[in-house]
Amino acid sequence: MTRQVIEYLLPTRGRDYVDATVGSGGHAEAILRATNPDGRLLGIDADSTAISRTFERLAEFGGRATLETASFADIADVARSRGFGHASGLLMDLGFSSNQVDDPGRGFSFRIDGPLDMRYDQRSGRSARDVLERITERDLADIIHELGEERRARRIARHIVRRRDRTRFESTADLAQTIVESTRPNRGRIHPATRTFQALRIYVNRELENLQAGLEGAMEILGGGGRLVVISFHSLEDRIVKNFIRDGDRRGILRSLTRKPLRPDAEEQRANPRSRSARLRAAEITA
Repeated sequence: MTRQVIEYLLPTRGRDYVDATVGSGGHAEAILRATNPDGRLLGIDADSTAISRTFERLAEFGGRATLETASFADIADVARSRGFGHASGLLMDLGFSSNQVDDPGRGFSFRIDGPLDMRYDQRSGRSARDVLERITERDLADIIHELGEERRARRIARHIVRRRDRTRFESTADLAQTIVESTRPNRGRIHPATRTFQALRIYVNRELENLQAGLEGAMEILGGGGRLVVISFHSLEDRIVKNFIRDGDRRGILRSLTRKPLRPDAEEQRANPRSRSARLRAAEITA
């Protein structure tokens, strides 16, 4: 949704912007081009591999682009330490990238066999396999139900724990097969493992807690008139963003710029089917 990002972020020459989830750098590149010749951009990402790729992509912009491996939950501290404490706009694109999904070593996909990891930052935290080795059936069911919005959560959790108690999970294929075996024949549009994998990914990476912290951090570094643009990909994220903007509006410190979340147009959905669930909300700082 690059066109909508630029439309609502309003990047202007001579000003500072933050891409708090820089990923492969597509939005960052567009912002830097829109702010030629002297606008600056700070891009952060918890995935050090993404930062390395994006460093090469943005090399032509020289010192105008600063990149840092970090969680967007720490955006305020990172921005201040890098001289971006008074930014004019901040973008958060919460979707994980195709590079991550398609890399078997990351363990995000149930369609590609690989280690059961799911961490954005593989240098720290517990992997999905670590979580599954220790979690109780009740807690696992709650995670799958609440973070995956999976109505079959209890049944799936019971089968996962029974399988774990016989032999540990080693790969995404192990887990996906167990989930498939725990459910009735799939007649829906999505794979039976989709929501459980989503739930584990969100839990492992503390995505919802980090989103709340990142939104609060954005308010610390955006000045009056600054723009906040957030692209979310599932209802749990979008609800947090919607409520954050609504609360800010009630308190007189934010003004919503999008009455309803914007969706990618048909052309973009055809070109990138993974974008079809994207929802963009934007707000302007008023205080």
